[in-house]
Amino acid sequence: MDRDALGAFLSRRRESLQPADVGLPVGTRRRAVGLRREEVALLAGMSADYYTRLEQGRSTRPSPQILGSLARGLRLSPDERDYLFRVAGLSAPERQDTGDYVPPALLRVLDRLSDTPALIISVLGETLVQNGPATELFGDRSRFTGMERSEIYRWFIHPETERSHYPVHDHGRQGRAQVASLRAALGALGQSSRAAELAGELRRRSDEFAALWEEHEVHQRFADHKTLVHSELGPIEVDCQSLFTEDRHHALLVLTAEPRSEAAGKLEQLAARSGW
Repeated sequence: MDRDALGAFLSRRRESLQPADVGLPVGTRRRAVGLRREEVALLAGMSADYYTRLEQGRSTRPSPQILGSLARGLRLSPDERDYLFRVAGLSAPERQDTGDYVPPALLRVLDRLSDTPALIISVLGETLVQNGPATELFGDRSRFTGMERSEIYRWFIHPETERSHYPVHDHGRQGRAQVASLRAALGALGQSSRAAELAGELRRRSDEFAALWEEHEVHQRFADHKTLVHSELGPIEVDCQSLFTEDRHHALLVLTAEPRSEAAGKLEQLAARSGW
């Protein structure tokens, strides 16, 4: 790990960005060149103290998840992301791997969605970034680690919590869709991928998943009309639109409701609660 190179790279990238580049309010009386360290820490989901120690070369080697978060927060290109991993003493993720990397262009779209729930997920159903309204609706889905990062995994292994966002009558349809999307990911990523590892683990641990897997359904959802359940606001009828990247490794999910409907009012409440 080259601490000096890591710190210098982070500092230079931070100084090259402005708040508007990453969806943050500009504010007044800014003296810092580019982003403040506290703002980068907020974007990357870490403490300001830890980020400061990284810049100053006083930290131990960061984990791949931390580096992925920094790559997203600083809007790094694939080449810059690879460099970040290498100066931190880690191998850069394979380009075909879904990983934690999110294309900066997709992040810029998310930055502009402040009044409705939106989140960026990997092809394995891992929430990589979510806005405030989405956090209010689903909770912080980026906090999970390991296989539990995948919504597909949690749907079958922790149904008592993961399925609480959906009405009971829709559980069957959602489960089939989860399995079909994982088989699509396996087809795209191959038998040596994390998709194959996830499918194998679920087949061993969930009889429900194993039975659905044998049906060999394959598809990705581009749009869906469904009802979500919020713990306080109750049912919310939404349209879910999925915008996939060109390589199909990531999707931006945007939830909207019919204008002037009861559901639209509830989405407005979610946005107000989140402060976005």
